[in-house]
Amino acid sequence: MHRTKQLLYLLLITLFSCEPLVTTFEDTEDAVLYEAKTFTTIPNPDNALIILSWNIRFGIGRLPFFGDSCGDRTVMTEKEVLDALELIAAEIDAIDPDIILFQEVDRESKRTQYIDQVQWLLDHTDMNYAAYASMWKAQTIPSDGIGRIDAGNVVMTRHEIESAERIQLPLRTDQDALTKMFYLRRNILKAKIAIPDQDNFYAVAVHATAFATDDTKQKHIDKFKDVLDEMAAAGDVFVAGGDLNSVPPGAETDFCDEDACEEDVFHTDSDGGPHLEGSYFENFDTEPTLLQPLYDTYNPAIQLSAAVGVDHNTHSTSENRFWDRKLDYIFTNKNVASGSGTTHQGLFQETIHLSDHAPVSCVIILE
Repeated sequence: MHRTKQLLYLLLITLFSCEPLVTTFEDTEDAVLYEAKTFTTIPNPDNALIILSWNIRFGIGRLPFFGDSCGDRTVMTEKEVLDALELIAAEIDAIDPDIILFQEVDRESKRTQYIDQVQWLLDHTDMNYAAYASMWKAQTIPSDGIGRIDAGNVVMTRHEIESAERIQLPLRTDQDALTKMFYLRRNILKAKIAIPDQDNFYAVAVHATAFATDDTKQKHIDKFKDVLDEMAAAGDVFVAGGDLNSVPPGAETDFCDEDACEEDVFHTDSDGGPHLEGSYFENFDTEPTLLQPLYDTYNPAIQLSAAVGVDHNTHSTSENRFWDRKLDYIFTNKNVASGSGTTHQGLFQETIHLSDHAPVSCVIILE
């Protein structure tokens, strides 16, 4: 009966609205471009750029959200969102990047009081331009009071964005039809940026699947590398990264106990598998090798020898409140300045209050 009421509710919305209930996307299409209301003077890059990647958890800090932190809240107050965005902007100003690769940015979503966080961050930092690619856009999500939603990836930069495209990632195959209809449509955001003395410079942001129990994560990471390989073969220069939802080769992979909420059950037999929603996909033994091709081909912000250490963990659950694994990365086909790769866990881990992901940055050399 509950499912019938949901379907009737959705049918009524569809019939009386000109906008599609759920936005679907082409394999490739133009991204949405933004400009700051007031432009900041662009500094001379001096043959180097500071790159930042950060999953900002749709600007709610560590407030409990029903989908990722064993919480039950779906709508935050305006003050809560603005307070969190102010802290995020302050961290950005402290890092002082030239280019930012954002994940989980909301715009005009009920859960974050319909604030366009892309425009807000442009107007409250030294960034001038942005490109946006939605991964979750619907008039309403019928479960748990989420309502209207638009969330996605962002490339933000001081330099002009000449063009940007949204590249669709494969959809999950382990969901029923109704869930799949309203579920995330993850993407790669590729933006061409006008960097002085660089003919073809791109910034690429990605957010791979977190919860698939099929081989979707493998497909997402493979597609991400395919896009980078195509640019490298064409002679383009790029910085690329984001939340890949995979640990580095050689790191611990089993976080079921840490990720489970109070009533969740994960391991279902004596050898630890199969894993359920909220853990890694069925091909559990391949998890430690997913990112090896990226490390083998391109220059990482954090060298693999350091990436498996606790100093470069970037993710935290709501319960443990410490950085417990690395999921966030930057890669480039230029050189990374020696010692510049930084995971901003913060003194006394204070950045853990800003998101469930820590920012990662590095300096790339353009010569």
